[in-house]
Amino acid sequence: MTSIGTIIKEIIIPHKKGNIRLNTEFFVLEDAHIQWFLLGTDYQRMYSINIYNSKNRHITIVKNRGKKFSPEIYQIYTHEPLEELLNEIIEHQLSTTLTSKQKINSLKMLRNNRPVLAIGEETLEKITGPDIELYLNVERLYPLMLRSPQYPESLGTRKYIEKHINKLLKMDVIRKIGHNGRVEITTPVLITWHDGKSRLCADFRAVNNYTKADRYPIPRILHALDKLEKAKYITKMNCMRGFHQN
Repeated sequence: MTSIGTIIKEIIIPHKKGNIRLNTEFFVLEDAHIQWFLLGTDYQRMYSINIYNSKNRHITIVKNRGKKFSPEIYQIYTHEPLEELLNEIIEHQLSTTLTSKQKINSLKMLRNNRPVLAIGEETLEKITGPDIELYLNVERLYPLMLRSPQYPESLGTRKYIEKHINKLLKMDVIRKIGHNGRVEITTPVLITWHDGKSRLCADFRAVNNYTKADRYPIPRILHALDKLEKAKYITKMNCMRGFHQN
């Protein structure tokens, strides 16, 4: 039999203590038809389901043989092999101490949350959502126009700055404002690492002189460790270009 994909459905099983809702993932096989739904003994014990010792010792979902398959009701999700998913994610690292089951569960988690993962820099795109307004807490009078003089830079530095700006524009992380023909960042700061890589930041100290910082309590490390005590997995996720998307 050839696997086509999966169907994710919520199954409701009536029970005397309340209905049981199961988010179930079914595997779809080509030219296959199944009539019964088998419920494992682990779920039976979990929900205290009583199986009477009768001739037919099974639980079935209410079926309607006259109802035909409709593509509008069921949606089949095709999945590539889990190992191939890692080849598409540009930066990843799985611990070598994970068991085979833990590795499969981690890969399934990545596959189920694939829309928030950047397969490549060109697939990052901007954060979409409703329009919001941000209000700055101003401590003292501020000028109507605040513009700092552009920092002096060499031709080599300017080349890398233009490269970063064009990449961020292509990724739809930043956008041009005003009527000028080119994108200008008045206070660019180019951070360069020893391996030759670099990233573009901006200096907002002139704005900070007129605004009041938001104070919020930092979580205590002991409280964070208490919450991690029963954790099954400890993961770290990096927000790509997060400096420009805060």
